[in-house]
Amino acid sequence: MKGKATSFDIAHLAGVSQSTVSRALRNSSVVKKETIEEVKRIAKELNYKVDKHASSLRTQTSKTLALLIFADPTSDNSLINPFFLSMLGSITQATAKKEYDLLLSFQHHSDDWHADYEDSQKADGIILLGYGDAVDFEPKLKQLNEQGTHYVRWGPQSDNHPSICCDNKNGGLQATSHLLEFGHKKIAFIGDASVHCPEFFDRYQGYAEALIKSGQPIEPKLQLDAISTEQSGYEATLKLLESHQSFSAIFAASDLIAIGAIKALKEKGKHIPTDISVVGFDDIQIAQFMNPPLTTIKQDTVKAGEVLVDILIDKIQGNDQKQIFLSPELIIRTSSKPV
Repeated sequence: MKGKATSFDIAHLAGVSQSTVSRALRNSSVVKKETIEEVKRIAKELNYKVDKHASSLRTQTSKTLALLIFADPTSDNSLINPFFLSMLGSITQATAKKEYDLLLSFQHHSDDWHADYEDSQKADGIILLGYGDAVDFEPKLKQLNEQGTHYVRWGPQSDNHPSICCDNKNGGLQATSHLLEFGHKKIAFIGDASVHCPEFFDRYQGYAEALIKSGQPIEPKLQLDAISTEQSGYEATLKLLESHQSFSAIFAASDLIAIGAIKALKEKGKHIPTDISVVGFDDIQIAQFMNPPLTTIKQDTVKAGEVLVDILIDKIQGNDQKQIFLSPELIIRTSSKPV
């Protein structure tokens, strides 16, 4: 090997990333013991010497947090779920209060977004909003863990990944119980109820639990898949109406789905809530200005932003990661009424 050995040379020979080499040479607890031993063995063979000045620079904090928002299908060109727009304001304010700067990055799901922000000194840690398909997202979170990256996400709870999340099952239970208390027995659920969308799946489980507790059967034909867009909610509701299944209420897994559902119902001559009651989830800003105003489950985006920032800074400072559920709240408006 010509010239002075570098950490990239060690990384190549060890079959790991350069950031893993850096951590291994610092005896980081996030690197496996056998990896540390292998990296140090190769470093010794190459007569590699740590540049103490550069190492000192790398251990300095940038006092910057990175916020990565992922592209979502939308009815406009923003590609940002409006639910995340309200959370963005809260995160910005919470970051400023902690005297950190905020680096905002808009990410497409195909991007190499899980590159190491910390070792490049872009940010001390990352906040993740959105994820697309949860199954496809998992390997990228695993890589963040392997890199030892400080991060926290708004999303489903997991033993392996630090997350802040609404208690979605409880929210689904509240929404469905509200409709049941109004005398509705045939309640449709519109939203993807699978492991690919675990937050919607939790809301569906709350829906199912409420039906079971009330003695109502769970009817598979009253569940239609939809992603969180107005168009998807619209198309799913048209399919529901075309199936001629009997129902008097819809619980939509998001407000955007509910908005699309209301459009489809109105087009087919249904009056809301006289003919069909509709309940959404999120309480995005437009929900209260719908015609009729939308009954929904409110997620506290102000609290969510504050907690995301607090937990991430705790992790940066070496404290244990936390899994936190935030309580949802039923907001009753005029899109739902007693039978």
